[in-house]
Amino acid sequence: MSEPQYPLMEHAGEQLYAFSGKRLADINSEAAARGELSADDLRIHADTLRAQAQVAEQAGYGQLAANLRRAAELTVVPNQEMLQIYELLRPNRATFEQLMQLANQLEQVYKAVENARFVREAAEVYRVRGLLRR
Repeated sequence: MSEPQYPLMEHAGEQLYAFSGKRLADINSEAAARGELSADDLRIHADTLRAQAQVAEQAGYGQLAANLRRAAELTVVPNQEMLQIYELLRPNRATFEQLMQLANQLEQVYKAVENARFVREAAEVYRVRGLLRR
């Protein structure tokens, strides 16, 4: 998808897919009524998030674009692991070492380089502010 425009569904709808690989245009109330949709049909695909990030970047919303890129990296992380990550990132829930291990896991297992960088940064900030588990 080159130079996506907002809203994506209007300008690139035929190129957008759900996490399952099903075209977004095929995900509708009729398909739901026929029982043709799965949970993965309702999950966003990483490429769609990257396209949204590109639109945000072009519009001057760099922080939103960075958030969308990090979200794209996380689409492959299982839900149960996402809940564990959320729990570890809460103040006073993890040691510095646990957060470093989490960052390494994100980077090595899921290739989530931006998220790993974000967790490492959070660990440093938690250390400075006294928000690590003792």
